[in-house]
Amino acid sequence: MAQSAIAWLNDLTALYTPTASEFDAARRHRGAIESRLDAFLGVHEIFEIGSLKHGTGVWYHSDADFLVSLKGVQPGSPWTMLNKVKDTLQERFPSTTVVIRRPAVVCKFSDAHVEVVPGYSAGTGYWIADPSDGWMKTYPKNHNQYVNDVNRKHDGAAKRLARRVKIWKYLRNVPVSSCYLEMRTAKHLDGEEAYSPLWDLYLTLRKMEDAGLASMNDPTGLGSRFGSCSSESCRQDALSKLNRAVSRARKAKDFHQSGDSENAIRQLKLLFNR
Repeated sequence: MAQSAIAWLNDLTALYTPTASEFDAARRHRGAIESRLDAFLGVHEIFEIGSLKHGTGVWYHSDADFLVSLKGVQPGSPWTMLNKVKDTLQERFPSTTVVIRRPAVVCKFSDAHVEVVPGYSAGTGYWIADPSDGWMKTYPKNHNQYVNDVNRKHDGAAKRLARRVKIWKYLRNVPVSSCYLEMRTAKHLDGEEAYSPLWDLYLTLRKMEDAGLASMNDPTGLGSRFGSCSSESCRQDALSKLNRAVSRARKAKDFHQSGDSENAIRQLKLLFNR
């Protein structure tokens, strides 16, 4: 019997789902990073954020992300904070490449990449560097709770769908924020009563296309808007790739509905560059 399109999609998702120990190496660097920053800049707290924490990470592509709440006075420019964190970590790890990739400082260790997102406490949230410019307020703990709530509503489908959209991002080299994709996916499913793998993959991509990858309001109602891309040129590149993705996802779900698994899978392979 021929494989169904949904079975093919499940196999792809399983292939790119990190194992429980996938990021142990990255997490082992946490202590050294925290000790260094606390000694030279002062640390209120450090905790894991992002795709791996949310359960939507992609094997080989996702990094370990940590938010570090710094002590002291918040400077006028986030570049002052980012450069201090970069210089402090570079001195601690001289043989490691350390770069700024807003809003994070990325440590490219030989065994793992670790993204450190520095910020300052804003009561229940945190001020971090906005990828486009200036400061933005974020509520990662609340965002994680929001995704978890939507995920429970759909018996785990929200995180599966978010991972699939991120797999598309990485395999098609789409310059769009993973956080943006995750929150767009969760917002889409939050408004749905039921989940259908191919339909919702198509609808999530189409809604982002309809929005032109515009910044989205924080669905929790707490923080700053979520930006999609780091520059207008990246947004145009991402939109071009998104347009093709929407067309392929639509064809895949149409073929699947008509019982044509072979052509449905062919469109999914085009969608995910497989």
